[in-house]
Amino acid sequence: MTVDLQEKTLEQTLVYEGGFLKVRRDTVALPDGKEAIREFILHPGAVAVLALTEDRHLVLERQYRYPAGREFLEIPAGKIDPDEAREATARRELFEETGYRASRWTYLGTSWPCIGYANEQISYFLAEELQKGERRLDEGEFLEVVTLPLEEAFRLSLEGGICDSKSLVGLYWLRAYLEGGLKGAAL
Repeated sequence: MTVDLQEKTLEQTLVYEGGFLKVRRDTVALPDGKEAIREFILHPGAVAVLALTEDRHLVLERQYRYPAGREFLEIPAGKIDPDEAREATARRELFEETGYRASRWTYLGTSWPCIGYANEQISYFLAEELQKGERRLDEGEFLEVVTLPLEEAFRLSLEGGICDSKSLVGLYWLRAYLEGGLKGAAL
């Protein structure tokens, strides 16, 4: 027998609205009928791109992340703009941040990175058949583009050199896709 674990929204309150994120405090009815408060971040959604060169080098970015107070080596990613399709966001972010365009795209899947406190979803795409161009960073965006042999990126993900969850999930799915254990969807 399956137990109903659903929580029912009784009241929604927007407690903060910034330029990028919103924070909501909801009152919910629990499965046992009691009430509880749920505070969480509303996120517009994001994409992450695993851009693979013909010689099996992975395109990465090194950038400073203010909330963590340090630099990270990570896969290209960005938030979805209003009314923008996920694939369009992936193409835009890859080009803006790295200067690369890809002729072949594969959708790998979507993850929920912070289910305890945010509704963010990240959709992952493999970009292949790359052509290098001039990148167009957003104002106030600073990052260095780095390419590493794919096996070195996998090794760094196991040793802590690549350690953000978005990149770890992406590398896990990329390896599974390349080994035939994950079916992607060609775009």
